[in-house]
Amino acid sequence: MAHTEFKDWPAMAANLVPAIRELHKGAPGVMKAFRDMGAAAHEGGALDAKTKELLAVAIAVATRCDPCITFHVEGARKHGASREEIAETMGLAVYMGAGPSAMYAAQALEAYDQYVDKAAE
Repeated sequence: MAHTEFKDWPAMAANLVPAIRELHKGAPGVMKAFRDMGAAAHEGGALDAKTKELLAVAIAVATRCDPCITFHVEGARKHGASREEIAETMGLAVYMGAGPSAMYAAQALEAYDQYVDKAAE
């Protein structure tokens, strides 16, 4: 499934990993606390993992965070989210974030398509 690419989302994620590792070295206490908070937010409860990742994608779009989009789109895909679920979630993100979120929502769908293509390789 070939798509026109605005950004290379999987490469963005891969390229950020070394910088994130450096941040962990430079601010280990803060980054451990952040990692622990993320683990707590993803713990089982009333919402399943896929729903939590979809919420994270919507928030990433509404706050216009490219790295957040790439990591959480892939997280949602890995937890079984379909393109249709991503698209519906983007509808909510656009509603909450207006025009700028519409532009980021289009990019989140692009990211999903790229991860599906990469997984099929």
